[in-house]
Formats: sequence, C-alpha cells, structure tokens
Amino acid sequence: MVVRAGRRPAAPPQPAPLVTVVIPVFNGAKYLGEAIESVLAQTYRPIDVVVVDDGSSDGSAAVARRFAAVRCCVQLHAGPGAARNRGVGLARGRFLAFLDADDVWTPEKLERQMAALRADPTRDMVLGHIRQFHSPDLDDAARRRLTGAGDVLAGFAAGTLLVERESFVRVGPFTTAGRVGEFIDWYARAMEHGLKSLMLPEVVLLRRIHATNTVIRERGARTDYARILKASLDRRRAKEAPPGGAPCPAPPHPSPSPARE
Repeated sequence: MVVRAGRRPAAPPQPAPLVTVVIPVFNGAKYLGEAIESVLAQTYRPIDVVVVDDGSSDGSAAVARRFAAVRCCVQLHAGPGAARNRGVGLARGRFLAFLDADDVWTPEKLERQMAALRADPTRDMVLGHIRQFHSPDLDDAARRRLTGAGDVLAGFAAGTLLVERESFVRVGPFTTAGRVGEFIDWYARAMEHGLKSLMLPEVVLLRRIHATNTVIRERGARTDYARILKASLDRRRAKEAPPGGAPCPAPPHPSPSPARE
C-alpha cells in the first residue's frame, strides 16, 4: 500500500463487540425453540447464546441442543435468578442480554440497542418496549380470561435489557432470595449505583401470554415484589439520611410494570 507523505493510513474498522444472550428455562420446551430462533434471527452479529436449563423435566435441554450455535448447561432447580447468574458466569461477550424461554425478540432488537450505545458511550444499558400477544395454543376461553394481548408497555423486564458486562458486574448478580421479581430488584440496585439507562421507543420484545406464565404459576410469591421495593426504599433512605437527623424522603421509585419475570 502506498502512503502519501504526511498522511496516516486509515485505522482498520473495529470488530463489533460480542453479545452473550442468556436464556433461562424451566419446563419451557414448548416455546424454547421459538425463543432461540428469534435470537439466531437477529440482524446483529456476533452473538453467543447460552441456555441454562434450571432442572427441567420436560426435555428443555434436548430442545436447546438441537441448535448447533447454542451452548446449553443443566443445573438443579434453583430459580430464575440463579439460572440467569449461571448464564452470566458462562458468558463470553462484552455485553449481556437476556430472554425468557417463552418470549421472542424482534429481529432488530440487538442492532437498535447497540446503535444507541455507540451513539452515547456513557450509557451502561438500553431497554425497549414490550408488545404482549396471546399464544396461538390458547383456546377462546383462555384468551378471554388472560387479558392484555396487544398492549405495548415500557419494558422494565430482563428480556428487553442490553447491558455492558462490566456495568452488570458493578451492580452485582440477580437476587436468588425470591421466586419472582429478580429483575426489578437488579434494576433498582442499578439505579442506586448510578448506571445510565435508555428506554428505546421501539418494541424489542414480544411477550407471550399463556396459561403457565411465571406470574400465574407463582401467584403466592407476589409478595416478593413488595419486599423488593421496600428493600430499595430502605437503602435509599439510609443513604440519604443526614447525620444525626431524620431520614430524607425517598425519591420516586419506578413501580414494577406488568412485565412478567
């Protein structure tokens, strides 16, 4: 290559950073294949896909292993927080993303979010909106009972998140103390740590409404949400309390959206 005097050659383009996608699954063989396909159909590359089978008894691991591009590990049932943490521990990427085994991504989910992070390198994470849909296997009676299909919601849910791994580590792992709400807890701690977040206006996640959604299966664990929000408020009050004085009022805290954990 001939280089003119006084002019430096253009720097070669930097390769796109690797994104690890963690998919926890517990008895989700029925929908897992579709979730994986939505990840492999992403317009962004490179990606690294890790499925963590959280003690399933329905052949979920066998579904994951049908995909040559997917790494699959199996653990004893420990809950979604522990499964996500296991996936993070196996991640190879500089960035982390998460998808529940019964949901699907829109094709440009990762590409849109990586573009947002490139536009402002000071951002730690990007989320997006959710559109809910009735699973095609629901009968008419179930569709009437399980409402919300077609609703578009701000996606305060793990399935919309793209976060730099270093930032995730600063906040710490997902809680394993409850059966639901692990993302709400993690996001609250991320805000307390001062992470910079962006909510994209576009829909990036399609959430399946079906008869065994986690919030339906774990109705008895809904008090976990109240416990998580109280813990966050207590931490904020303790941090803001003036020496020797009464605690300052806590700033507004985002309520958990109807997003399923």
